[in-house]
Amino acid sequence: MNKEDHLRKRLSSVFNRKKNDSNQFSIIKNINIHLIKTNPFQPRTNISTKKLNELVDSIKTYGLIQAITVRIQKNDEYELISGERRLQASKLAGLTEIPAFIKNVQNNQMLEIALVENIQRQDLDPIEIALSLQQLIQEYNITHDTLGKKIGKTRSTISNYIRLLKLDPIIQAGIKDKIITIGHARAIINIANQDLQLDLYQNIIKNKYSVRDTELIAKTNKLDSSEKNQKYKYALSTNFQQIEAELTAFFNQKIKLKILRNGTGKIEIPFKSEKKLDEIIKLLQS
Repeated sequence: MNKEDHLRKRLSSVFNRKKNDSNQFSIIKNINIHLIKTNPFQPRTNISTKKLNELVDSIKTYGLIQAITVRIQKNDEYELISGERRLQASKLAGLTEIPAFIKNVQNNQMLEIALVENIQRQDLDPIEIALSLQQLIQEYNITHDTLGKKIGKTRSTISNYIRLLKLDPIIQAGIKDKIITIGHARAIINIANQDLQLDLYQNIIKNKYSVRDTELIAKTNKLDSSEKNQKYKYALSTNFQQIEAELTAFFNQKIKLKILRNGTGKIEIPFKSEKKLDEIIKLLQS
């Protein structure tokens, strides 16, 4: 047996293997692209036009390198499990056949497998992942911990994703469109009031706050809905932090500098006794 035959045999054993322990099989072959139906459990809800067009160009040049995953349906048709973007791009590129892994999968496994495969490729945005995780939990009535074990994530990771769904839809759209990062979003969600969440979201965009800046703001604004009208404090810029440090050194005690929503601010000089107040007044008069 020559080297080419040996390699072909090894590849055949990989791509045409059976998984007897789980009653699933997985083979790969080229199938008619027009016989593939979309996945009703598809976790992907948003496909970037730019990335789709880039993939179309790549497929036209090199062909589809990574196979999609499907399951067999009646009348020699197939249903997509994962690879929505690759399928769409292949159609736009004019392919008539497409390489596909064919799996024997039950309905209650469709979303789980599609979600896992997409997460492994980091193919979904955080909101798509959160919605899919929530759907799995509701449909199978399982805990965050159980779901985490099934898809290889920690309980806290599952919970953090699902918490994103409590954010205002405008902020969720900002996450999907990568206007803010998931780090920004996790900080924003610590503010209970949605009006303040939106206020912070707009200022992250306007002032280009870092995740750390956002965390500092959120830490001082964990407000209940009853505190809706309270003035909103911005995180101090590096400049103001330096001024605050200099004031603290001058008075030999912690001084707080606060910037309010309307652009005004105040300096807080606390004192614990009348004697301390006298010392502060003398310093101001010197």
